[in-house]
Amino acid sequence: MSIPQVGILGTKVAAADLETVARQICQWLSEQEYGRYICVTDVHSIMQSHRRQDVRRAYAGANLCVPDGMPLTWTGHLRGYKAMGRVYGPDLMLRMLEESARAGYSNFFLGGGEGVAEDLLTRMVERFPGLRVVGTFCPPWRPLTDPERRELVAQVDAVQPDLMWIGLGAPKQDLFMAEFHDLLKSKVMIGVGAAFDFHTGRVRQAPRWMMRAGLEWLFRLAVEPRRLWRRYLRNNPAFLWHIFLEQTGLRNYPCQGRDSPGS
Repeated sequence: MSIPQVGILGTKVAAADLETVARQICQWLSEQEYGRYICVTDVHSIMQSHRRQDVRRAYAGANLCVPDGMPLTWTGHLRGYKAMGRVYGPDLMLRMLEESARAGYSNFFLGGGEGVAEDLLTRMVERFPGLRVVGTFCPPWRPLTDPERRELVAQVDAVQPDLMWIGLGAPKQDLFMAEFHDLLKSKVMIGVGAAFDFHTGRVRQAPRWMMRAGLEWLFRLAVEPRRLWRRYLRNNPAFLWHIFLEQTGLRNYPCQGRDSPGS
């Protein structure tokens, strides 16, 4: 399965919608290959990649970077990819958990604060009868020690989940997947940011009309102003400026990453 992609400030983003991405994941799950990972990217992610070489390398190594934010989708439309749709991380997670319950795929939840992954397990099993969740892991905020790394590798190797959901926030989850995708015996790892907190009711989601209008950032800023005001004040104007430079050809942003993101 081949998925077109569009270069956005040096990151190759899949010009796809949620259902196309879900079909690609299902195709991967039908194979015996391990170690693929998907980065769910928004304006914050793209700007982090623009500024930091380690984040850029993490996105370049991903099997897919999907457009989580409406500004990325609009950028794709502007460049001729009219079928490009938002692949919202929390929605992708629900879509694949529903598919997992139907097809028997196994899942592993890694991330969130203390007790969040366990709460997510309880809620998702209730929501999707028959869902298989074979493990959870709540890492500390600091880097893992060598014994903790060995413990995680052993825990995942023992259950070999089809899907690993990584809820550490960007870019931490992307750096984690870039580091661990070859170490953990899971078929597909997907970084879904705040999805753990959304699906356990710890953080409110924006209304759908605000999401469609590209105003989710405003809702989240109102809910978590102390944590997010610097991010949005710095990233949103900078993103628009760099997109203008890229779109007009005043500046070139060379892309790294896979030529065939579906591989």
